[in-house]
Amino acid sequence: MVLAGNKGLLKHKVGASVIAARRGGAISAFDTLNNFLYSKEMILTGSSYWNMVYGNAIGEVEQDKEGIENMKNLGQNMAWILKKIHSS
Repeated sequence: MVLAGNKGLLKHKVGASVIAARRGGAISAFDTLNNFLYSKEMILTGSSYWNMVYGNAIGEVEQDKEGIENMKNLGQNMAWILKKIHSS
């Protein structure tokens, strides 16, 4: 509701959708989040793969080594784009 009453609140902000899933099949949730952020005119940051980690119980995603590396890469990419925007 905050976004509905404040058009442009997220415009030109940098963001990323991140999904934590038990198994595959969460791509539609990832796409939905991305489409929402795009509709708010945000700048989305990507990584080397879908921004997703896998796990079922609390703390299990920490065992997803590939997912954690992808999240680190996402953080580096986000920091890079924020620096570029800030320096322009």
